[in-house]
Amino acid sequence: MSALEPFGTRLRRAMDERGPLCVGIDPHASLLAEWGLNDDVAGLERFSRTVVEAVADRVAVLKPQSAFFERFGSRGVAVLEKSVAEARAAGALVVMDAKRGDIGSTMAAYAESFLHKDAPLFSDALTVSPYLGYGSLGPAVALARESGAGLFVLALTSNPEGGEVQHAVRSDGRNVGATMLAHLAAENAGEEPLGSFGAVVGATLGDLSTYDLDINGPLLAPGIGAQGATPADLPGVFGASVRNVVPNVSRGVLRHGPDTVALRDAADRFAEEIRHVVTSS
Repeated sequence: MSALEPFGTRLRRAMDERGPLCVGIDPHASLLAEWGLNDDVAGLERFSRTVVEAVADRVAVLKPQSAFFERFGSRGVAVLEKSVAEARAAGALVVMDAKRGDIGSTMAAYAESFLHKDAPLFSDALTVSPYLGYGSLGPAVALARESGAGLFVLALTSNPEGGEVQHAVRSDGRNVGATMLAHLAAENAGEEPLGSFGAVVGATLGDLSTYDLDINGPLLAPGIGAQGATPADLPGVFGASVRNVVPNVSRGVLRHGPDTVALRDAADRFAEEIRHVVTSS
């Protein structure tokens, strides 16, 4: 297997050249309806193709939500495969939002599904859940390193329910979210210009100055747009680590479809606003 450049290297370059914006591809039923599409495979395919054609040549990252494709079975997964391939061919990096997490051979199989260079669903990075213990992610970490891919590990998520796990305090006095950040900092130690192992940290969480977000890796930040956060909030949440933030916008861009020009314009506006905020911080 011929490895790509490390994901962190490719992501840093894409963020510098295109701006640090990630656009989600979230074809849920209500959004399909807003676009005048049926909630079926044909609607799914039209939606996904339109988003990829509109923005894959201009944004740093596209993030398809696997569940919205999987619900249509094998035909939906086939649409996902095509969307990933076309997005990457247009120059966008693809983060597969699948939040996989398991142990042993099962985790290895999940890793092979999304991180093996020859897999039909090969993506530049994968979201994973560490809540069977960070060490359970070992097979995914190893394969990501081998293939030049990356991971985004759930650390401090924006959903209210996450706090009961992520804010739980361990016997050493450090909470679980901070522990995940420390593991990622260790994975990325010495990497330049950016490590390949990132954290998911919600942009809606407010001041996170009590956490060490300097993990020498990317911070995938959902919550911009429909969830209430704005680009202007990013420096207050992420502080000195804001340059490594990859803000995710889904509905804020997608609601402008199915008009491809409107989708492009919305993505460009968010990318420019985020770039301005980051470079001014």
